[in-house]
Amino acid sequence: MNDTSPDRADENLTERDVREQEVPEPHLTEQDRTERELRAALETLAGGVSAAPSPDAYRTARGDWLRRERRRRLVLAVLIAVVFALAVLIGLWVLNHAPSDPGVIFSGTRNAVVPGVVPGVSP
Repeated sequence: MNDTSPDRADENLTERDVREQEVPEPHLTEQDRTERELRAALETLAGGVSAAPSPDAYRTARGDWLRRERRRRLVLAVLIAVVFALAVLIGLWVLNHAPSDPGVIFSGTRNAVVPGVVPGVSP
């Protein structure tokens, strides 16, 4: 990354730029001085940029992106499989530890409801 903070930008100035800054020229207008300062700042910033990317930069970047995408999908598939297997195992464990007696609902016919007969009412 190109650090262009004021203390770092001054380190990148050439001797000519330093001489131009030290000697104020009376014939320059404020606009000319601003233009010169902006030009120097942009030249400093452009000096840190590489001129040309390598010929196979796109292919390399695309390959890296595809590898990351495959890895992300693989991790997601493994995570889904682990969560599903864990849910199945927990469900089987809960069913295995359920009480084996029939429980209250299926406790026999002692108080069974007979259709058409109202309890407490004689026919």
